[in-house]
Amino acid sequence: MTPMHFGFNQTHSSINFSFFLFFSMPIPLSMEDKKHFPLAFKLMVVVLFLLLHCVCFCTAVAGSSGGKKGKWQLLLNNTGVVGMHMALTHHGTVIIFDQIGVGQSGYGLRRRYNGTRCMNTQHDLTDWSCFAHSVEYDMSLNKVRPLRLDTDPWCSSGSFLSNGTLLQTGGYGRGSRRIRYFRPCENGHCDWRQSKTLLSDDRWYASSQILPEKDRAIVVGGRQVFSYEFVPKLHSNHRSFDLPFLHRTTNKNEGGNNLYPFVHLSSDGNLFIFANRDSILFNYKRNRVVKSFPRIPGAGSRNYPSSGSSVILPLDHGDRFHKVEVMVCGGAASGAHQAAEQGKFLKGLSSCGRMVITGNTHKWNMENMPGPRLLNDMLILPTGDILIINGAKRGCAGWKNAADPSLQPYLYKPKKTLGRRFSVLKSTKIARMYHSSAILTPDGRVLVAGSNPNNKYTFRNVRYPTELRLQAFVPAYMDRQYHNTRPGNVSIHYGSGTNGGVRYGEGFSVRFWLGKKPSKTVEFSAYAPPFTTHSISMNQRMLKLRCKSMVRGEGGWINAALEAPPSPNVAPSGYYMLTVINGGIPSISQWIRIIHA
Repeated sequence: MTPMHFGFNQTHSSINFSFFLFFSMPIPLSMEDKKHFPLAFKLMVVVLFLLLHCVCFCTAVAGSSGGKKGKWQLLLNNTGVVGMHMALTHHGTVIIFDQIGVGQSGYGLRRRYNGTRCMNTQHDLTDWSCFAHSVEYDMSLNKVRPLRLDTDPWCSSGSFLSNGTLLQTGGYGRGSRRIRYFRPCENGHCDWRQSKTLLSDDRWYASSQILPEKDRAIVVGGRQVFSYEFVPKLHSNHRSFDLPFLHRTTNKNEGGNNLYPFVHLSSDGNLFIFANRDSILFNYKRNRVVKSFPRIPGAGSRNYPSSGSSVILPLDHGDRFHKVEVMVCGGAASGAHQAAEQGKFLKGLSSCGRMVITGNTHKWNMENMPGPRLLNDMLILPTGDILIINGAKRGCAGWKNAADPSLQPYLYKPKKTLGRRFSVLKSTKIARMYHSSAILTPDGRVLVAGSNPNNKYTFRNVRYPTELRLQAFVPAYMDRQYHNTRPGNVSIHYGSGTNGGVRYGEGFSVRFWLGKKPSKTVEFSAYAPPFTTHSISMNQRMLKLRCKSMVRGEGGWINAALEAPPSPNVAPSGYYMLTVINGGIPSISQWIRIIHA
């Protein structure tokens, strides 16, 4: 694999990245950290730290806000491929990939998918299989590594299996029934593997949700496909199952408006499925609709190509994870798709709706964002707040179908009173429109990539060029003024005989360091990182875990005894990011694995 014509320019070196991580966590460094610092470099770091510590202290005394709106970092000028799809692995790398039909990418391959050599001839320069359309981004090195995709994953879906493997389903053309796997590794030699087993139906713009059963996912919907199926299949002769709800919610003249349905796993084991403006609670084991919820108020649509976004708000041990509340924000106005085809871009939706899907009373509670938004991503931050980022203010999804980029992220605090929940954060200068994505990383930042409203890689003479830059949004909680209250050196300790994980309902311990007495509110969260594409973060969920005891020892070390979630309905088995939050300031997250007995 050889770098090609786009070049590769790193604007932030790995040393700068290391400085950022170092100053966002308290001392002392662990022995593992110290191994990576030569003596001279350590001395320089200590001197700079002392200087910066004094500056931070003086600034805090002076009453500085410390940047409440967050800040932006440019990490790479060129990822080589558009970040249409992104997923974080438990090895600290990010899988980024695009469709294969865009032609040349930033990385050439030596061999095609059929094994013949790519010779850089004129024909080879137009052969998609001579180029990589997927990369693995290493956050610690700030570098990308090309990967091979043999069928088109354009507008596909994904879920993580219990061992950290990314199960990737569907796509376009020959890729619409394909099942692919990426199992991350430490040696940098892992790559995509394509299964010989096929999906029963074409799955283009479908959604995937991991199920409580170990390593089984459900794939729902798709363009002109009104069914769902299981991967792996329940039985070898099982095909797909019709879902009448998808027939009822489609708008044929508006591109569907029920593609990429929002699918969330409720803690009772049923599925919440939202399409267009309507939603149901679905028992997938019996192929039966348990509840039909009220229609979300207001005109317009929420799903592709209207492309709003949705999250399930953090589940809490305080109510034994029984209360499940979903949130849907943004989308496109009625008629936006047809108007965009004629060059008119209608203003998007400003409204958000919240609804508790458990219990017996269901009502959408509506409120407005600071402005209209579609093509937006919604991520749960370690604090339990919701970040709304990327997107546009007018139009809908599709080639050149949107205008007026949404450059300012919104922060939403679910526990605040109505009218005080939203705030506007620091603006970016890079438009993140159609085919952009965002993910949360263990250090608390949000990686933002992609944007390509063009059907080829186009960098000139268009209103919104193809975007290959990689950014990080740094939330305010990472500011240096919170250095003394940030938990550091977090480590997780399982009980004996647990085979590298914790079982449901069992105890485990977390050890961390604080330079001063903990605040009155110390929380522990477990976050399932999503597969993100097209404004939908599949399988994203956060759990507020029960802390049974917390003991402060010598030297600032604290030991906490925690309890794992009670069942796979609450937390499907797999890798989660565990974070210690001290008075609203999160630690750097560590990976915890929840396993079946």
